Amino acid sequence: KITKEIFNEIFQELEIILLENNVALEVVEKIRENLSKSLIGTEIKRAEIEDKITESLKNSILDVLIEPDNLIEKIKNKKDGPFVILFFGINGSGKTTSIAKIAHKLKKAGISCIMAAADTFRAASIEQLQTHGKNLNVEVISKAYGSDPASVAFDAIQQAKKQHAKAVLIDTAGRMYTKQNLMREMEKIVRISKPDLKIFVGESITGNDATEQAKTFNETAGIDGIILSKADVDDKAGTILSVSYVTKKPIYYLGIGQNYDDLQDFKKSEVLKHLGL
Repeated sequence: KITKEIFNEIFQELEIILLENNVALEVVEKIRENLSKSLIGTEIKRAEIEDKITESLKNSILDVLIEPDNLIEKIKNKKDGPFVILFFGINGSGKTTSIAKIAHKLKKAGISCIMAAADTFRAASIEQLQTHGKNLNVEVISKAYGSDPASVAFDAIQQAKKQHAKAVLIDTAGRMYTKQNLMREMEKIVRISKPDLKIFVGESITGNDATEQAKTFNETAGIDGIILSKADVDDKAGTILSVSYVTKKPIYYLGIGQNYDDLQDFKKSEVLKHLGL
């Protein structure tokens, strides 16, 4: 029989593995709570207890991780007007680069797209997106530094309709906000652009930070999916698990380098491998 003492003793080892792999503490505690509820009191041979707890942990992790629908198919299947994707994330998270990688991916799949520089608070981010646009031969809609971000998004969507472009990728401001300001700004841009998909971009190397950011954006703007950048720098997979856990949303891609092709489809099985389970 699995007693509370036996469970705690065995889970302690697993807990160390999870924490060493950058899984957020609140997530480890939630996993412990769920597993203890389902396992304590279960009749099982002493020799099989450790395997049973590890197996249950693996299954609970696989339950948390969600693989997304095929983005290319989603975009191709939209009949009326362009497929609008709104990207959230703080400065330095690899957001603008991730948008460029998506534009490259779409182009390779024969999907025409337009990028919108709606992060109007940083002159550098407008220039950064324009540089990517030149490199990829993708049109970038922008306005002067300090303009209303929602109007940039609106103009880009109008332009896409005119040109029959299939997708619009919108970059948004990446300042660390108070929730109120973030809410106001994001609500307006969401209301005006009516996105088909809202994607949060976070760094996989920032563990707890990325988890908190994902939670904030999910509570304020609501996110539909996630891209984690710099996954080549940190192959620990803890952030992947934590962000999935707190948002209950699919991870679309992992950024694995600086080149436009360095965007990897997310696979659940890889996470268990990286967690050493």
